[in-house]
Amino acid sequence: MRPPIESWGVQADLVPLLGGHRNRAFRTLGTASEEAFVFKSTRRSAAALSWLTEVQAIAENVGFVVPSLVRSWAGNLIEDGWTCELFLKGTHFSAHDLPSLHPHITAFHAATIDFPQRPGFVSSQDLIEQDRGGDVDLRAMPPSLVARCRKSWSAMSGQRQAVIHGDINPGNLIRCVDGRTALIDWDECRRDLVLFDTAMLGDCSEEEQSARLAWEVACSWQLEPDYARRIASSL
Repeated sequence: MRPPIESWGVQADLVPLLGGHRNRAFRTLGTASEEAFVFKSTRRSAAALSWLTEVQAIAENVGFVVPSLVRSWAGNLIEDGWTCELFLKGTHFSAHDLPSLHPHITAFHAATIDFPQRPGFVSSQDLIEQDRGGDVDLRAMPPSLVARCRKSWSAMSGQRQAVIHGDINPGNLIRCVDGRTALIDWDECRRDLVLFDTAMLGDCSEEEQSARLAWEVACSWQLEPDYARRIASSL
């Protein structure tokens, strides 16, 4: 699987990036500008990626640096199942740095509280009644496990929803060379309970943690089955 870098006018060697469990990623340098780019495989639709560009613009307005998607020479955000984005230089956060993210992520949630759902996605609250959306297909899971997940999500009914990043962890946070905070890997971004973001910053109850883990199980069941089954044992 080689990304069609020619669609972006890039001619350079590709260097695999490690760490991704669901998508392949390569880093390269474009000969025309000397900027570093990252090419990623994706399962997302053009509509879902277009929605994401609007969300990332909001994230930038509240102070985040984001890896902006680069359109191909044909003007597309996706070519043959691949995207292109700018490579952001810096050092990764440690787990101890995560609480410092609170002001930015709180502002981001506040700015997207009325933003619509990402095309093709559903929230955990939708899945109390629905069976699938985004990376989740509850029909593939044992009925008893589905019932446990839905029970955890139902306990959170009425909690605040907004657009969430959906995968906040030290590996997705970079301290840029100018001191600003970059948030990368927006693949799981959607409208859902804000606790799915804030729980990762060390601020959650036992019930909230259960709801977050239930989501991890559901969205990973088919894509990362071993991981999902390990998490499921703790529900």
